[in-house]
Amino acid sequence: MGRILAIDYGTKRTGIAVTDVLRIVPGALTMVATNDLSKFLDEYFKKEPVDIIVVGLPKNMNGEDSASMKFIRPFIRQLSTTYPDKEIVMYDERFTSVLAHQAILQSGIGKMARRNKALVDEISATIILQSYMDSNQNRH
Repeated sequence: MGRILAIDYGTKRTGIAVTDVLRIVPGALTMVATNDLSKFLDEYFKKEPVDIIVVGLPKNMNGEDSASMKFIRPFIRQLSTTYPDKEIVMYDERFTSVLAHQAILQSGIGKMARRNKALVDEISATIILQSYMDSNQNRH
């Protein structure tokens, strides 16, 4: 059984989170410049078994796709083509950035560290992964 990897896709930066090998604990992995994302994923998948890729699905409050979906849909098609052996799941990511900012504030991290957008991206990806895991566990 491979890990579950979550992607919080952005046009400039992409946050990545991954589970442990037993799929029990999600954790922030890294932030990657979106231009380098394909290379990063290729290298990561060579080292670590991953069965499921969860991609954050940005929705507006009314449930409609956000404007960033025009970038995410081609990315998902590319993932499906490049990694046909992996299950690609789109998961609602509404509020993840807000929750990430709240988590950072509550952690007591200093003001300068809170401005680190890479940290927000990593935490957002972790929240997406945890939410996916929670909802998937409730289905079983």
